[in-house]
Amino acid sequence: MTAGPLNPACPPMATTLTDRLSRMVKTMRGQARITESNVQDMLREVRMALLEADVALPVVRDFIARVKEKALGQEVAGSLNPGQALVGVVHKELAATMGEGVADINLAAQPPAVILMAGLQGAGKTTTTAKLAKHLITKRKKKVLTVSADVYRPAAIEQLKTVTAQAGAEWFASAPDQKPREIALAALDYAKRHYFDVLLVDTAGRLGIDEALMAEIRELHAVLNPVETLFVVDAMQGQDAVNTAKAFKDALPLTGVILTKLDGDSRGGAALSVRQITGAPIKFAGVSEKIDGLEVFDAERHAGRVLGMGDIVALVESVQQGVDLQAAQKLADKVKSGSGFDLNDFLSQISQMKKMGGLSGLMDKLPSQLTAKAAGADMDRAERDVKRMEGIICSMTALERRKPELIKASRKRRIALGAGVHVQEVNRLLNQFEQMQGMMKKMKGGGLMKMMKRMGGGGMGGGFPGMPR
Repeated sequence: MTAGPLNPACPPMATTLTDRLSRMVKTMRGQARITESNVQDMLREVRMALLEADVALPVVRDFIARVKEKALGQEVAGSLNPGQALVGVVHKELAATMGEGVADINLAAQPPAVILMAGLQGAGKTTTTAKLAKHLITKRKKKVLTVSADVYRPAAIEQLKTVTAQAGAEWFASAPDQKPREIALAALDYAKRHYFDVLLVDTAGRLGIDEALMAEIRELHAVLNPVETLFVVDAMQGQDAVNTAKAFKDALPLTGVILTKLDGDSRGGAALSVRQITGAPIKFAGVSEKIDGLEVFDAERHAGRVLGMGDIVALVESVQQGVDLQAAQKLADKVKSGSGFDLNDFLSQISQMKKMGGLSGLMDKLPSQLTAKAAGADMDRAERDVKRMEGIICSMTALERRKPELIKASRKRRIALGAGVHVQEVNRLLNQFEQMQGMMKKMKGGGLMKMMKRMGGGGMGGGFPGMPR
């Protein structure tokens, strides 16, 4: 999640639930076993956190009843205290409420497999259509065609054209004077004739539920016979998401849900409510505004995030996707041979971190115990400092990057002017680079272990600006 809540009175569910449960674990630390009394105390905190997160009341009641039943029969392992054991039960039931495991998208059909996108206007349906196209192209190696049947908003057709191009898919032209049924049939015919694997159909949304919208989408469903009918819902809607989900469930045989804006200031209620109301699994979650910001929804991992356990699996995946292994090996060989760590290597490290979602993206995936240590750091400032460092290095010549020792006063002034910063900023970057360069020299020839011992395992002395040391 990128930032704190806009409204301090309505913090995200993850923050509220984590804080409440952490307090309970500390309170129960001295208790030897799980009792009816301490279970009630824990459930009161969980109930309040869920209601504050806008989770539907019937869902809260059902969830609390299940947790109580499981908790009272729970044996406490020797290494756990009752508080930790109860958090384990809450985690398991959170995952079950959102749909255990991963529900993959179904493409088992004679090509083209048609996927119908449904939802209200403003839920992010059009951009999600393009994000799903990107996912299918990169992860499933499919040839994808998109089409907009939203004839009420001409801008929606143009928007889909733009984001489809960003996703690397093909867009089928449609116009406001056409009937949605005509558009759908023409796109399906084109997809068949040009051997597309998948046809993504973006449908019209309204600001509210009405019979005309439902009748139109029912007709499209009958004409296209899609393998997937995905309900796109804004995770920030909270209680409203339940009413919308119920209306779409009554109108269509929904096969899955996509939660958008899960990275925003969401109270998170939709993630718990929608699965239970629709009976359809949550298949994807929008985790950033970028075109590749859609991830397969894993209930267990999301439950871990909600409880402040972080998402180490997602962190590993970010590293695998963002790190250029060849570049990393090249740097390792360079360090080993002692041939020198230069500013090109420094720039490469900044670039790799950006590919992994930047500092805030990485921090979001760490457990709350670790992120709490960085609570005093201004992450926005740290991100700005990293961008400034990148700008300064990019203002240098190729020779200066290879041989930073050449950068004296006149060169510093030129570089500062080119990067739009003060000379002091250039000096600061060069100092940080020298610290890292010194660390790299110590790594040569087995000096790494000695250096780590001296540092007490505390990490890099210089670090990135704005980050805690």
